[in-house]
Amino acid sequence: MLRTFFGWLYMLIPHLFCLYFLAIWGSILLFITWWIILFTGKYPQNFFNYQVKVARWNTRLVARLLNLADGYPAFGLNATDDKTEFDVPYREGYSRGQLLLITFFGWLMAIPHFICVYFMMIGVYFVVFIAWWAVLFTGKYPKGMHDFVVSVLRWLMRVTLYLQFLYPTYPPFSGKREEELNPQMDKVLDAK
Repeated sequence: MLRTFFGWLYMLIPHLFCLYFLAIWGSILLFITWWIILFTGKYPQNFFNYQVKVARWNTRLVARLLNLADGYPAFGLNATDDKTEFDVPYREGYSRGQLLLITFFGWLMAIPHFICVYFMMIGVYFVVFIAWWAVLFTGKYPKGMHDFVVSVLRWLMRVTLYLQFLYPTYPPFSGKREEELNPQMDKVLDAK
């Protein structure tokens, strides 16, 4: 109840203050990254790691604000969290054609995703409201509701990462885990 009524004060404001400045720096790095990929075909690993760390911090905060995880989210780019899981595998090589495609048409290709996610987010807020009452009376977040909220956030994150050149392919219209989307991926990873 404390997080519901005062979370914006003790959780949202301090974290957003930090994330705001980190996002400004991330935008500058993204601009520099664009030129580096254009000329070298490689995404600098330090820049990649920075963007992933900022996204991980954002995920920790959102998980708490939507009551998906308990506790206060850790501050810092290198902070760890055992209640949220977020990882993006690094790939050094990057197609210049894909870079230009995302740059000039990414926003257009993302419109269908954002329309779907917009309506899904309306559903998320209803689910979070209902789940809040369930947690209040039962002490447990209903699994189906939890999975729905997580899947919508996963979907939104994939689209965002795609537009930042961090997600390698056009994102699926789904919030399923990677393993569920492509069960053959485990075999490919094992073979390497």
